[in-house]
Amino acid sequence: MSFVFDPAAPIAVPVAGSQDSFPVRRVYCVGRNYAAHAREMGFDPDREPPFFFCKPADAVVPVAEGSTLSLPYPSETANLHYEIELVAAIGKGGANIAVDDALQHVWGYAVGLDMTRRDLQMKMREAGRPWELGKAFDLSAPIGPLHPAGAVKNIDQAAIWLQVNGADKQRSDIGKLIWSVAETVAYLSKYFRLEAGDLIYTGTPEGVGPVVRGDKMVGGVDGLGTLSVQMV
Repeated sequence: MSFVFDPAAPIAVPVAGSQDSFPVRRVYCVGRNYAAHAREMGFDPDREPPFFFCKPADAVVPVAEGSTLSLPYPSETANLHYEIELVAAIGKGGANIAVDDALQHVWGYAVGLDMTRRDLQMKMREAGRPWELGKAFDLSAPIGPLHPAGAVKNIDQAAIWLQVNGADKQRSDIGKLIWSVAETVAYLSKYFRLEAGDLIYTGTPEGVGPVVRGDKMVGGVDGLGTLSVQMV
């Protein structure tokens, strides 16, 4: 087979403590999966099942542990927000996965940022239109190294946090997810067949807010290291 141009190299996330990398197939994101964040966005978290949006695989930007990503401020926005998240990486495919079996499909976990052009997202939401302009733009999904699930202890109760310029902005724990990782994987697999290489950004806690050029974000999930991003 020949191609009319050279295919792009696959997006791959480094595996912590290894020379291996995890190739990315798709990126799914859960909306409003912490009750306090749902409320700060003007919604009642008790009234709706999980919902999802997608980012393209090439929105993922791997960031090595101990390094800081220089992230360009995106175009066409004046209100760029951070959202720190636990990311679950799928290592075994399946559809209609039972909740009790769901974690067997999770290869590992990482810290991620769902960067959001909030002004564009709100404009699209108010018009009843898709969120792609606000969520799916270039370089909108920085991610730290993946840690194999077997090497991560008590992830379901781990602290999750983010600081901007050294000041606390988001601080919660994974136990406050409305829909757990297992429940999210099971629910999503009813609508899409999940495959090895899929990433699921599981939602952000309360405290989201804007960053500008020059701001430095440092976030983490206990057991998964930190993710450092400088806006430029």
